[in-house]
Amino acid sequence: MSSVLASVDQRTQLAGHNRLEILTFRLDNEQRFGINVFKIQEVIQCPALTSVPHAHHVIRGIATLRGRTIPVLDLAMAIGRTPIDDPRQAFVIVTEFNRSVQGFLVSSVERIVNMNWEQILPPPKGTGMNSYLTAITEIDEELVEIIDVEKVLSEVIGAEENVSQEILEEAEANDKDERLHVLVADDSMVARNQIKRTLDELGVSCTLAGDGKKALDKLLEWADNEPEKIDNLAMVISDVEMPEMDGYTFTTRVRAEPRLSHLYILLHTSLSGVFNNAMVEKVGANEFIAKFKPDLLASSVLKQIENKSKGHAA
Repeated sequence: MSSVLASVDQRTQLAGHNRLEILTFRLDNEQRFGINVFKIQEVIQCPALTSVPHAHHVIRGIATLRGRTIPVLDLAMAIGRTPIDDPRQAFVIVTEFNRSVQGFLVSSVERIVNMNWEQILPPPKGTGMNSYLTAITEIDEELVEIIDVEKVLSEVIGAEENVSQEILEEAEANDKDERLHVLVADDSMVARNQIKRTLDELGVSCTLAGDGKKALDKLLEWADNEPEKIDNLAMVISDVEMPEMDGYTFTTRVRAEPRLSHLYILLHTSLSGVFNNAMVEKVGANEFIAKFKPDLLASSVLKQIENKSKGHAA
């Protein structure tokens, strides 16, 4: 699977054109799944695992790779399927999400497919809040499911949830224009709820969108019918990986629309690495923050709210 580790330059070109590479894999002999190659560090035959007492039940053990110890999660168990029977016959997809490295145990790994984000669609309506499905696509006339890995990691490893008291006191002390609001675009329900909880703690209202296309449609609707909504929009917080339209393409489209080009856009993503700094500059975003640090996000929001409030006052 050496092709998994493609060059950063190549992936940058893909991401900048609403494209991505999907690694397909299976948890059993039935359903096919996919994961963005850019989050993968390597794919290996499952090494010897050391069990961890009192660990979450989906953590099959820890593995030492090149001097680094990582947890290995049974991805089938994590989404409510039958556990992988024999890890020694399985594979581990080593990934980096939200600045943490972990391995996902899968039964088999297939191939990498170059796709357009427009081919990655939201899950069918009625999937439900408890679903681990964040998107679907079709490859070789077969349904491929994209798992909400952020939900899995939130349940298994946990995530910081609350803004610190120091930041909350700063928010309380600052005078802000109550009309100001924030638009949030993220395909993960867990991520949207995390961001909304942070904004609620700051006393900032928000509108939620499930992907970049929905967010752009909402902005254009406001520009056409409620221009005051655009005037009072403090910032847009956008994920990068989203069905139909990724965050880079969304930012590019916003910058190309004269009525929207001035908007402050923060890219907020579980993707890691110096790649993001290059892409932020390339597409014209204002800021990049890796998920999920409530204080870091809250500080950015407060700073922009303050700047926007001053602009309104002037």
